[in-house]
Amino acid sequence: MTETQKLSDKNLALIAAFSKACRGSIIEMVAKAKSGHPGGSLSNLDFFSVLYTQIISQTGEKCVVSNGHIAPAIYAVLAEMGYIDKQEVLNTLRQPNSVFEGHVNRHVTGIPVGTGPLGAGVSMAAGVAVAAQKDFLNATDEDQYLEMVFATIGDGEAQEGQVYETFLFAAQEKLNNFCVFVDYNQVQLTGSLEDTININVAEIGKACGWNVIEIDGHNHQEISDALTNASEQEEKPTLIVGKTVMGYGVEFMAKDGRDLKSSWHGKAPSLDDVKNALEQPELKLTEEEIEILEKFRTEEITWFPQKNIFIENLTPLNYIDAGTPIVYEADVLTDCRSAYGKALLDISKKNKEILTLSADLQGSVMTKFVAQELPEQHIEVGIAEQNLVSCSGGISLSGYIPFCSTFAAFMGSRAKDQARLNDINRCNVKMVATHAGLSAGPDGPTHQAIEDAGSFLGMFNTNICEPADPNHCDRIIRYVGTHYGNFYVRMGRHKLPVLTKENGDIFFDAEYKYEYGKCEILRSADNNCQEKIVIVAIGGTAIEALRAREKSDKSKHIEIIIVSSIKQFDETLVQSLKTAQKIITVEDHNSRSGLSSAIKNICVENKICPEYFETCAVDAYQLSGNDRELYAAAGIDADGILGKI
Repeated sequence: MTETQKLSDKNLALIAAFSKACRGSIIEMVAKAKSGHPGGSLSNLDFFSVLYTQIISQTGEKCVVSNGHIAPAIYAVLAEMGYIDKQEVLNTLRQPNSVFEGHVNRHVTGIPVGTGPLGAGVSMAAGVAVAAQKDFLNATDEDQYLEMVFATIGDGEAQEGQVYETFLFAAQEKLNNFCVFVDYNQVQLTGSLEDTININVAEIGKACGWNVIEIDGHNHQEISDALTNASEQEEKPTLIVGKTVMGYGVEFMAKDGRDLKSSWHGKAPSLDDVKNALEQPELKLTEEEIEILEKFRTEEITWFPQKNIFIENLTPLNYIDAGTPIVYEADVLTDCRSAYGKALLDISKKNKEILTLSADLQGSVMTKFVAQELPEQHIEVGIAEQNLVSCSGGISLSGYIPFCSTFAAFMGSRAKDQARLNDINRCNVKMVATHAGLSAGPDGPTHQAIEDAGSFLGMFNTNICEPADPNHCDRIIRYVGTHYGNFYVRMGRHKLPVLTKENGDIFFDAEYKYEYGKCEILRSADNNCQEKIVIVAIGGTAIEALRAREKSDKSKHIEIIIVSSIKQFDETLVQSLKTAQKIITVEDHNSRSGLSSAIKNICVENKICPEYFETCAVDAYQLSGNDRELYAAAGIDADGILGKI
């Protein structure tokens, strides 16, 4: 359809009947649930009606509802399309054991991305658009076309800083296949937009370099024209700002919406009010409209969604080539972040599915190797950690494997909400954070992440890893890239020696194979010793534990276990702890949510009761200094560990 081709009378009649039917469904399901968000659902609905009847019904292009609380609207649309069971959603919205949750989710067929926290969904949609562009560029099929990706946001949602991050990113990436509809009803939860935080979304879009179209959000022809305009853009994403009325189409709600009252933002109508409204001409379908809708469902829809696939955590991705491990020799002194960058480059060369994202830190997090050699597989998001993680989530749900990197202090705090949404969506995002712990050194406590790993402990679908040396790091990265699931891999900034066996051979050698949660005995205690001390170390503290053992006159009593995760452990650790009289944990992290707490849990679960349990951890903010000075100040260096011994 071009701009001069107006909607036919037949299409206008279909859209009118479709939107009328959906409005009735929205208020009925919310009334039965006795909770929900009818106001915004009704003001967004005309956009959905045009989009789904005229485009998605034929192409299957994706629509991400970033303002996820308007779930009743999209559920009503999917039901009217025949994609989901209408009676089920009318009767079970927000009920236990129903997939029709209060915010949109991937358990519902036809919903590509689950959302809820405002601002995150539009970032994920941008990631889906990035993936569609990659598909187009990588395609060999001459008939392949660049798929559009649509998203909706609320006007109040645009107050979220992450929306601004997304706007800047989409313009920079020239996502001409990305179209965002703003439901500009000028009302948010607290009250009117003007009385809360007034925001001119159109001007922000223009300032960020978008193609901005302002329309009547209830005029079906204007919506259609705007969608056509969006599809014709060559370099810019499109922002459609639709002026709407909260509660539109249901008069007892719309009258408050026109007065910019937030009465129906999150309030359910009574069943009596709904019953009366459904008898009014504006909501009661005529026989002709019922016939139009039935014919549309049975004869005119050519695309039908498939159920979303949920891949089990840690499932091997056998189609990904892990490459050949890099072995760092015993005399090499390097940092894990460099080992990460080189491993990532190696597997990226072998797999176009792997994409790398960084937040203005290519040279620090070492994604620079990919950026320099494989620029088409590297994406720069700028200083925007929230968009970094959410965009990666959208990319991963489109079949690519994103590695996104920034400093640990930002990944585990600024982007935690976004990582949590990825966790709920069962994404496949590889978050690799550098400068973790006190190794950030002179930057001071704002950049010394000592609680970051704990941010991900409570997430059900996110795995945590921490390498002990460059060889260990190389194997972990290759494992992460070839196994499904969200991962958080943390590592320090400082250089580490290569760990070796007692005979001087490389510990994590060419034959070493990493498995998630694998624990290693770096040094064994003498079987005949009367007092066994087990030191459990993680990450860069493993070498400190080894140095402490070498200094101790009780070295034969000391067993050192390297753990690779604070979230999963194997039997090697349990058996070692069972024979210990003393246990010492060592970590470059806060003990309250790190290794120490995890080992205590393991002891309780396995009825292990040592005579002594000591902790070497970062239990106070440190000041500036190099890693050696700060490790000593916190008592997690060799001398600090020796004191515990």
